[in-house]
Amino acid sequence: METIAFFLGALGAIGGAIAVVALRNPFYSVLALVVHLVFLAGIFLLLMAQFLAAALIIVYAGAVMVLYVFVAAYVGGIEEPRWDASPELKVIGPILAAALFIAISLAVIGSGLGALGTPGPEDIPASFGTPEGVGHLMMEDFLIAFEAASLLLLIAAVSAIVLAGRRREDRRAPLEERKAAVRASEGANAAVHGREEGA
Repeated sequence: METIAFFLGALGAIGGAIAVVALRNPFYSVLALVVHLVFLAGIFLLLMAQFLAAALIIVYAGAVMVLYVFVAAYVGGIEEPRWDASPELKVIGPILAAALFIAISLAVIGSGLGALGTPGPEDIPASFGTPEGVGHLMMEDFLIAFEAASLLLLIAAVSAIVLAGRRREDRRAPLEERKAAVRASEGANAAVHGREEGA
């Protein structure tokens, strides 16, 4: 039963990941990413990693996806082209993707073949994967890495806000110039009409 659940979760996660990059509409891509995270959470549950499964559902599939939807709504539901126009990327992109796929496949297959015939770890504590066990690891063994990651996320959030503000200012400047040009043309037309009526 666990094997069937694992393969169903793996197929769902892979299908969701492919849909994220294959769909052209950003809203559909966000929904596909939610599906991917849900199936991934199921795989973590099979691995007895309850904390990671709950974090994927609550934090990523919940809060972070809401932010992605806001970004997609801010940018607009514009369908982007599937391929870039530059011919260099059309050649280099598939080569790099194939090389990355081969490297990951070799690593996964190598570790899987090395684990064949082994009984696996037997001294796993009962608190492994629980929120309490993960909390102890984050606050004791990996405190510096945890704080560095939180600081990096804070810098990324502030940078995104600053870039969004600059983008709005850049959009507002041409709009003001167009309004000024329209006002100037309207004033010129009114002056011309006034001269014609006076004549």
